[in-house]
Amino acid sequence: MSLDVVILAAGQGTRMRSALPKVLHKLAGKPLAGHVVDTARSLQAERIHLVVGHGAEQVREQLAAVDVDFVEQLQQLGTGHAVLQALPRLNPANRVLILYGDVPLIRTETLQQLLDQVSDSSIGLLTVHLDNPTGYGRILRNEQQQVVAIVEQKDATPEQLAIQEVNTGILAVTAAQLQRWLPRLGNDNAQGEYYLTDIIGMAHRENTRIHTVHPQSSAEVEGVNNRLQLAALERVYQREQAEQLMTVGVTLADPARIDIRGHLSTARDVFIDVGCVFEGNVELAEGVEVGPYCVLKNARLGPGVKLASHSVIEDAELMGDNQVGPFARLRPGTRLESGARIGNFVETKKALIHQGAKVNHLSYIGDAEVGARANIGAGTITCNYDGVNKHRTLIGAGAFIGSNTSLVAPVEIGCGATIGAGSTITRDVEDQALAVTRAKQLQKANWPRPAKLKED
Repeated sequence: MSLDVVILAAGQGTRMRSALPKVLHKLAGKPLAGHVVDTARSLQAERIHLVVGHGAEQVREQLAAVDVDFVEQLQQLGTGHAVLQALPRLNPANRVLILYGDVPLIRTETLQQLLDQVSDSSIGLLTVHLDNPTGYGRILRNEQQQVVAIVEQKDATPEQLAIQEVNTGILAVTAAQLQRWLPRLGNDNAQGEYYLTDIIGMAHRENTRIHTVHPQSSAEVEGVNNRLQLAALERVYQREQAEQLMTVGVTLADPARIDIRGHLSTARDVFIDVGCVFEGNVELAEGVEVGPYCVLKNARLGPGVKLASHSVIEDAELMGDNQVGPFARLRPGTRLESGARIGNFVETKKALIHQGAKVNHLSYIGDAEVGARANIGAGTITCNYDGVNKHRTLIGAGAFIGSNTSLVAPVEIGCGATIGAGSTITRDVEDQALAVTRAKQLQKANWPRPAKLKED
């Protein structure tokens, strides 16, 4: 059978104390519900139905995709009512997996085990054993240890409250089973809501087998109701990412101090110091060293690249054996060829720095191409913006640009050319030429310094 996934994401999340819908709060840089949608995709779902309510328009805007069907629950009358809203959208021949938009760490492998339990005469229920089950629905079993029902915390007797096996809310059924059971739900309970869990009792009375599956760890099924829980799950997620990196040959100075907010691909013998953040898609080749407190976003670093502390690399490519930083910023469109060096307090943007070129100190290189082995002196600026349009600067191979130079684009500096320190260059400079533009230096002997006027 093919698969429909229903994700419940209509709740307000009042305990988050936020104008933002709970399912849009971010874990590892991605909305909570975004994690769940991605997990559903990994199961090759035919369609993903996202039940929205509070902040529906915001949720639609952030999670819009061709494979996501938004179903609106105008009144939040319980989990059973929420799934009922999606019922007309389900393929009657499919299996149905029910997930929650605020439970972001559920594993694909766990859900596949759950789906394997589903047939026309059986369903899969995900349960977990907790030392402190307060707040969860308890799993009721008969003498044969068969699941017979789920009782919610507020409806449970003192004996039932002592049960430690609890309902996670995640279950797998057939669409045909939901068609039979959902319309029969009632709301005669302490909450006055239509509980999805009541279909477990219906299944038992129909002699439908209820198979339970347990997650690898309780963190998989933990939901987010407040910012404390969000922070706790963030650290669980990041620790898992850190452990995966170390198993493939990455050395982390401190596994507790790394944040991965996207996909990080690494080769052998990579070293990552403390406090680094990786966003989007980042690739680190063999022998890369990332210094403390660096931020990398959509970046590719070739073999042997060394980033010094507090460097920011975004939408840039470093081909290999590059040294960058500290406190360097490589903005989108930057490409460093092998052996090129970028030093402290240097910013680049849409810049191609050829092999062996150096921009070592306090410079801005934007909309520019720097030739092989060129040397850019401290304080050099490519003046690329005229207030309306951007213009290119071309610096030839082996050129030497003296300190505190302004290159007013569009301008081309020839191969092997030399620019004297302090110059403002507005015209092209030929190969091997020297260009200097300076005001004449004046000197007056015995110059009296200004003195403060005496007060009356």
